Amino acid sequence: MLPNLRDYNETVNYLYHLRRLGIKLGLSNTKKVMSILGEPQNSFRSVHIAGTNGKGSTASAIASILTESGFRVGLYTSPHLLSFTERIKINNRQITEDKVLSLTSYIQDITAGTDLQLTFFEFATAIAFYYFASEKVDWAVVETGMGGRFDATNVILPDVSVITSIGLDHSEFLGSSISAIAFEKAGIIKPETPVV
Repeated sequence: MLPNLRDYNETVNYLYHLRRLGIKLGLSNTKKVMSILGEPQNSFRSVHIAGTNGKGSTASAIASILTESGFRVGLYTSPHLLSFTERIKINNRQITEDKVLSLTSYIQDITAGTDLQLTFFEFATAIAFYYFASEKVDWAVVETGMGGRFDATNVILPDVSVITSIGLDHSEFLGSSISAIAFEKAGIIKPETPVV
C-alpha cells in the first residue's frame, strides 16, 4: 500500500525511504517508468555528463550558457546540499516543493499495480524528466548519478555526451581500475553523437 502524501516533508521522506532498495545497475526499471510516463525523455534535446570529478560544475556551466542563449533549460544534478529541490532546476530555478509532491504522487499512482520497485535515484530521474517534458524545456543538461552505462539517466539520447576527469570512485560497483571505470562512464556515448 502506497502512502498518501500530504506535504513536501512526507514526500521527501518517502523518496529517501526508497534508498532501502539500494542501487540497481540496469536500465529496465527506468525504461519501464519512462514508457508508462509517455517517454518524456524524448521531448527535449540533451547534454549528458559523466565522470568522477567536475560533473556538477560542468553541468551548471553548460546549463547557464544555454539559458543565457535564450533557451528554456532543465538541469538535473546530484546530490543536493540542503534540499531535494536543488537537484531539478529550470533556468536556474529549483523545482517547487509543491511540484515535487504532485509529481511524486502522480508517479506513484500511474505505476501502482505494476511490478516496478523504483530506487531513490530511478524515482528522482522520473520526476526530473517528466517535469522537464511537462514544462516544455528546450534542453536538459543531465548529470549521471554513478557510472554511466547502467545509470538511470542513460535512457536519454543526447545531442552531446561529456566525460569529465575519471578517478577511482564507486569501485564496488564500477570496477577496481581506471580503465574499468572509464568503460562504465563511456556508456553514455551514443553512435553518431559528439563526445567532449
